[in-house]
Amino acid sequence: MYLTASESRALSRLFGLLAEDMAEREVRERIGYGLLDMLHADHFASFVWNEATRRFDGCVSINMNADTLGTYASHFQFHDPITFKLQARRVPTLVTQVMPQNELMGTEFFNDFLARDGLHWGVNSYSYAGERSIGDLRIWRGRHRDNFDGHTLDLLRLVEPAFAGALRRVSQHAPAGVASAGPEMAALSARELAVARMVGEGLTDKQIAQRLEVELSTVRTYLKRSYLKLGVNRRGGLATAVGRLRRD
Repeated sequence: MYLTASESRALSRLFGLLAEDMAEREVRERIGYGLLDMLHADHFASFVWNEATRRFDGCVSINMNADTLGTYASHFQFHDPITFKLQARRVPTLVTQVMPQNELMGTEFFNDFLARDGLHWGVNSYSYAGERSIGDLRIWRGRHRDNFDGHTLDLLRLVEPAFAGALRRVSQHAPAGVASAGPEMAALSARELAVARMVGEGLTDKQIAQRLEVELSTVRTYLKRSYLKLGVNRRGGLATAVGRLRRD
């Protein structure tokens, strides 16, 4: 396939991003911004299929209204004429490959959900670990743009294995109990949480670097990211957050 210079740069950034140590929601959010840029798209959403409840949960979105997304969670995912067809294909797929655009535009799903935020042309990709759906990418353009095309699908086929791999790594290395400790600590990646716990133990940056066998600058990068995610600005605030995790 032919790649433009900008597409090559965008793919390189995405692959580098997906190799980083991130929390699960951060993986989906940051790839969303990259895909909107690379694919000249306008809207992004990502969900995780919950097999136990038979619903899509854990929404991450860009340029979509929270109230509109609330109607998806409560109603439209159960009256959705396209998503399960897209999910069943297990490869990047244009929405128009599973339903002609004129048919979609005649549905309640389009008129009362998609069109409310200006979503018109869509392409979806669903990632799996074996038979388990672990995350999806739902990318949309407004009606003022052209539909996505085969080149779009080629680009997403390149990205999807790296995206799935990042989600599998997060799942395999997520520390026990993080999700139940509240959304603040759940936002930390496995390595960020490990560093936070060592701060809670009273270790210095140098001692943490020695224990993890990483550079001192790497530890400080983890700390800065943790401060930002938790809304604290010093080690004492981070230690307090870790203390709450232990009590929970």
